[in-house]
Parts: sequence; structure tokens; C-alpha cells
Amino acid sequence: MNQTLKKEIDTLVQLQQIETEILRLRQEVDKVEKEKTALAAQLAQFESALDADRQTLDQVRQQCTDLEGEIQVVNDRIIKSNETLRMVKTNKEYQVLLREVDDNKKRKNSIEDHVLGLYEQRETAEVKLKETEAQYVQIKEQIGAQQAKIDEQTMDDREQLAELEARQQSIGETLEPALLTRFRRIAKMNLGQAVAK
Repeated sequence: MNQTLKKEIDTLVQLQQIETEILRLRQEVDKVEKEKTALAAQLAQFESALDADRQTLDQVRQQCTDLEGEIQVVNDRIIKSNETLRMVKTNKEYQVLLREVDDNKKRKNSIEDHVLGLYEQRETAEVKLKETEAQYVQIKEQIGAQQAKIDEQTMDDREQLAELEARQQSIGETLEPALLTRFRRIAKMNLGQAVAK
């Protein structure tokens, strides 16, 4: 066998081995990246649940504030009606104002009952939010540790991949361009396998 042909075959075999190892390492790195993406998605999902709890608490707080303001308005009406009662001269006006005061007191009691229910909701939402925030911090630390571990584990693979790609490039430069092109085309058609055993 021609010495040049044997050398080219040896080079192609060596290139095939590098190609196979590069393919394996890329699959490994891709798998790890998918794990990291899944962890990040899990964290994002938990963040959105935390945001939903915050929004719920904010809404309950706003409702409490609005109703407390409404109670103050009704209180002012009661005070004003009571002051007006002292100045009334007819029995009919007096009865109308008494009914108005009574209606305002009923309205105030109704709003206060509703506010008490909202206070309970607010307390429940605050407790739930604190628990969710604590869980979020814990999960964030766990996921951060898992991602750091994954990065650490793949660092060697990434370095090895970079070295192999550099070797692949240098070996490819020693081959004739037509032979290298044929090798790449065959490898692409056969899932990375261009040289038979």
C-alpha cells in the first residue's frame, strides 16, 4: 500500500475518533444545559407563584384601605346628620334624619363586618406569602447549588471539547481539502460516522 495513502487513512481514522468524541461531548453538554434550563424554569414557575401571592395580598390590602375610607365617609355623614338633628324644627324632618342616621349606621356596620373578613384574609395572605418567600429562598439556593454543580461537572467536558475541536482543526489542515470535504459529507450523512472499522 502506498505510504501516502496509509498516512491519509491513519489521519482519517484519527479524525474519526476525534469526531466521535466531540459528538459524545456535545451531547453530554447539551443534556446538562437542558437540565439547567429545566431548573431555571422551575425557579421561574415558583417566582410567578410568589408574585401571584404578592398581588393577592396587595389587592386585599387595597380593599381594606378603600373600605376604611368608606367607613370614614359614613362616619362623617352620621356626625353631620346628628348635628343637623339638633337644628331640626319639624317632626317630619326629624324622622327623615333619624332614618338617615340609622341607615348610615347599618351601612357602617355592614362595611366593618366586611373589613373584619378582609383583615382575616389579609392575615392569611401575609402568612402564606411569608411561607412562600421562605420556600422561594430555599429553592433558589438549592437550584443555584445544583446549577453550580452542573457547571463544575461540565467544565472538564467543555475544556476537553475545546481541545478536541482544536485538534480536529489542525488534523483537518493536514488533509487535502477535497478529501476533508468528502469526509465531512459522509460523516454528516451517517450521523458522524465517516470511516468504517
